[in-house]
Amino acid sequence: MERETMPSQSREQQKLIARVRRIRGQVDAIERSLTDKENCADVLMLLANVRGGINSLMAEVLEDHIRLHMLSDEKGSTGSTELAEDLIDLVRAYLK
Repeated sequence: MERETMPSQSREQQKLIARVRRIRGQVDAIERSLTDKENCADVLMLLANVRGGINSLMAEVLEDHIRLHMLSDEKGSTGSTELAEDLIDLVRAYLK
């Protein structure tokens, strides 16, 4: 059985790849800051930015996964739809 990939739309995939590239740039900035012996507070701020970017990316991928596997047409009962939406809200709240 072949697994579906996430996200299914290329535009959504491009947005996720752009997020990964932004995070990569932020990680590079951390490396430069450490190499240049920058202020600890500045490095901590960069680290917090990367953590926020990773959390946001994780929330987006999890939401796509939930929508793809819990809200597909073949499983579309009202109860499972409400449960999936509740789970998405929980993921968003937890990863903020």
